[in-house]
Amino acid sequence: MSRLRFTSLRLRLVVVFGLVALTAAVSASGIAYWLNREAVLTRTQDAVLRDFQQEMQNRAGALPVHPTQDELQRTAGQMANSSQRFSVLLVGDDANGKTVYGSSDGLSAFALDDVPTSLRKAVDKQQKVTDSNKAAYHLYWQRVVDHGTPYLVAGTRLIGGGPTGYMMKSLEPEAKDLNSLAWSLGIATGLALIGSALLAQAAATTVLKPVHRLGVAARRLGEGKLDTRLRVSGTDELADLSRTFNDAAEALEKRVDDMAARDDASRRFVADMSHELRTPLTAITAVTEILEEELEAESGSVDPMIEPAVRLVVSETRRLNDLVENLMEVTRFDAGTARLVLDDVDIADQITACIDARAWLDAVDLDAERGIHARLDPRRLDVILANLIGNALKHGGSPVRVSVRMDEKEGGDLVIAVRDHGPGIPEDVLPHVFDRFYKASASRPRSEGSGLGLSIATENARIHGGSITAANSPEGGAVFTFRLPRDASHLAEESKDTGDAGDAGEKGA
Repeated sequence: MSRLRFTSLRLRLVVVFGLVALTAAVSASGIAYWLNREAVLTRTQDAVLRDFQQEMQNRAGALPVHPTQDELQRTAGQMANSSQRFSVLLVGDDANGKTVYGSSDGLSAFALDDVPTSLRKAVDKQQKVTDSNKAAYHLYWQRVVDHGTPYLVAGTRLIGGGPTGYMMKSLEPEAKDLNSLAWSLGIATGLALIGSALLAQAAATTVLKPVHRLGVAARRLGEGKLDTRLRVSGTDELADLSRTFNDAAEALEKRVDDMAARDDASRRFVADMSHELRTPLTAITAVTEILEEELEAESGSVDPMIEPAVRLVVSETRRLNDLVENLMEVTRFDAGTARLVLDDVDIADQITACIDARAWLDAVDLDAERGIHARLDPRRLDVILANLIGNALKHGGSPVRVSVRMDEKEGGDLVIAVRDHGPGIPEDVLPHVFDRFYKASASRPRSEGSGLGLSIATENARIHGGSITAANSPEGGAVFTFRLPRDASHLAEESKDTGDAGDAGEKGA
């Protein structure tokens, strides 16, 4: 049935074939019926009229000018016994001027009232004799239907005086023959329609089979099976289409392979670069920590002239270190090596620990009931929370409110919302806040963050089977909503942690 849905090409082909065949069959049957009907009726009619006219000349013509009723009755009976077997009505005037009638027994009660008035008037009308009209009276006929039975009625007058004769012949046998012919033509039309439907089905199968194979191949290609090819046979348009598809698939496979190779090379380059940078960065970080301790020392061992430069080195080194860590985390996500280490976590305690570890207690309001547990990776949850809360503090406005609720409509998913009291996120920035290295303001290219924080938070949410969305609150400020299932155990086999997490505090705005 799916192949014969209303919009399918197969059904349209069958319908078109059927309509063409039906039109042709009906037209041919109609013409054949009309021709045969006219031929049958004309042949019967000519034979009856010829016989009636002959009988009028031979038998009615032998009657006296003023016949008696008995003579008319006897002659009508003789005329009715002709080869055509029709009923006869003779009308004349006797010697006293009285109108007398003579009717045969072929059709009971055949009377003058059975003859149409128009026919009687035509028969009684005397024509002017001219060179082109040799007789004053002519033979007229008419087809009538009485109680569903067709009849041929004819009449004429004898030239030179005598009775007027009328004839009635039943055409029921001819009507039955024509009905049989109509049924035969109808059956032939139905068979032609069925045959055309079967022919259309066969033609549609022949034409649509390559199209179906092409559709299956296109779906396989869309599923990523780039080695899909079609078997090409023949030299028609469908074969050309198959060749074109194979060429396009081959070009696409080559292009995708090239892009995949470049992507792999790019990821390896970033990973290798990040690993190579970690060693010197470790040493540099150790030195900057010493310099930072000297800056904080009360002895004032750092020359005030170079103190700003030292602070800049410490800040930029820390920023570079965070960037390298973030790049390594990103490469793990791209390579699919990021793993989950699940544990039962009290969400309120986890959020409190995240805020306390970063000394944000005074700037963050927490709305979370104790006792809401979830099975997830606590370290990755901390990365997500640190990025979202730090981002709100840096680019939004205090106080930042963190609320936790359970969404019963979505199967008990955990929903964490982080809202700030800043100016919100511009509408043109909202679609890009989770893009890597995205920063809304070109005037702050050297901001403390790397532009990777929210991207890493999103990847950490996705690996849990959750998501993060950004929006502006109707009451002002930006709202980041973190949704994840309470139990990520079904992902644990696919995801076991082996790497580090990224930095906090990036919105890219």
